[in-house]
Amino acid sequence: MEVAVNIVDELIRGREAFERGEWTAARDRLSVPDLAELEPADLHALSTAAYLVGDTETSVRALQRSFQVSSERGDHLAASRDALELTTLLHNSGNHAAAQGWHARASRLLESEADTAEHGYLRMHEMFHHVFGGQVETAHDLAVSVAEAGRRHGEPDLVAIGMVCQGRMLIYQGRVPEGLALLDEAMVCVAAGEVTSIMAGRVYCAMIEACQELDDVRRMTDWTRMLSTWCEQQQGLAQYTGQAAVHRAQIMRAQGAWADALEELTLAEARYQELGLGRAVGEVYYERGEVLRLTGDLDAAAAAYAAADEHGHDPQPGLALLWLGQGRVDAAGAAVRRQLDEDHNPVRRSRVIPVAVEVLLAAGDIEGASAAADELEEIAASFATPALSASAAYTRGSVCLAVDEPSVALPHLRTAWRGWLSQGARYEAAWARTRIGQAFRAMDDEDSAAAELQVAGRTFADLGAPLAQREVERLLGRARPDGLTARELEVLRLVAAGRTNPQIAAELFLSEKTVARHLSNIFGKTNVKSRTAAAAYAFQHQLA
Repeated sequence: MEVAVNIVDELIRGREAFERGEWTAARDRLSVPDLAELEPADLHALSTAAYLVGDTETSVRALQRSFQVSSERGDHLAASRDALELTTLLHNSGNHAAAQGWHARASRLLESEADTAEHGYLRMHEMFHHVFGGQVETAHDLAVSVAEAGRRHGEPDLVAIGMVCQGRMLIYQGRVPEGLALLDEAMVCVAAGEVTSIMAGRVYCAMIEACQELDDVRRMTDWTRMLSTWCEQQQGLAQYTGQAAVHRAQIMRAQGAWADALEELTLAEARYQELGLGRAVGEVYYERGEVLRLTGDLDAAAAAYAAADEHGHDPQPGLALLWLGQGRVDAAGAAVRRQLDEDHNPVRRSRVIPVAVEVLLAAGDIEGASAAADELEEIAASFATPALSASAAYTRGSVCLAVDEPSVALPHLRTAWRGWLSQGARYEAAWARTRIGQAFRAMDDEDSAAAELQVAGRTFADLGAPLAQREVERLLGRARPDGLTARELEVLRLVAAGRTNPQIAAELFLSEKTVARHLSNIFGKTNVKSRTAAAAYAFQHQLA
């Protein structure tokens, strides 16, 4: 009798802990030696608490027992819901075969049932199948159906996840303002405490991921702050804390707090490893590669990108920028061209095209870079997000510089600088100022050029971006003899360094025809007749 009283007392305390969101205590107190002693409601509470603290094994056992009880009692709806929850749980833990089995079982149980909330959850799984399969329009239609089922049956979880997926599919179709509006509406459900804790975490992460894809730093920052606060309020929470750390790192990277970003990524990696989420670790490695590349540690960045690839996360387009930094222009060019050929999703293209423009200009493919910049401007006009608009303006300005149109480039580059500055993107804003300085120099306004370059150099130094800082120092250079323009001086220095015309064109983002014209001017102004003599002139005047 005393043992039975103790079990009942533990169950009561476990239920109370569950209601307070004390997940570890709830899991421990509801984990009776024999799960057969628990009713389905307690089994569901145990499964939820165990899942949230990272105890997947206990979570699965509790749901399996609940399914057994509901099946024995002939409650097909309750059993089907258990089967659907097991489908999600097993799929997320990588046990896809078992997940498919439980999904089939849920479908069979619901065949003879009329329209129910469980049918909405069944459609939710079908929706995710099409989302992961890249079937955007079908996934969107199913998301609408899922949200409608949630409203019809009073299931806030279905309403929230349906709106989130509907919003993301609209974004993937280029209807960004509509999609973001739905994401904001879904957040209302979460913020009001209408959804379960498991669904709240999923909705938070899905919305933040959408903002990260769009470089919508403001929304991403707001929602990540809310996610982090929510995580802190869930005692013993393990799930979603890894994602929260990754999102914080992404924001820190965007704002130039790179050391802090690396710390967050270390925390995220540890949490993912604890939870056995090996594929998710790939994103951590990719983000680490991005930060390390910016700090100039190219070897460590290469190792991080390789680790990301090993864990199933595409190392592009960051790896292409790494190769460009290592001077592997052909490899970088091949990578970005392949990506542009393969992926036609406008959201993903909006992240690849800025890298592609930079790489293609370095490779001397001005026509390709210009076409990519055209497309990015179209996407940016459709998306209407500040960061993407800044990126589109920057790429257009860079292309204009490459074809020797500095006066046309200047307003685009200023737009990019203001846009990135408003988003707190100091690194990108400093690059815009660098290009502004180059535009001034091409217009023979050397004092203005030097002022812009000096500010950019100080910013890169403050951020700890040595490669970018060295590039600015190279551009600042020294005084120019014999009436050489700033651009002619850059060409002369590269001639003295043994560069060929194609190499000079790639390094200075110019066409080979423009390089040849500059070289002709240099020969005339310095009264030399060959590249060897021009190099000797550069050394004699301490220009090389």
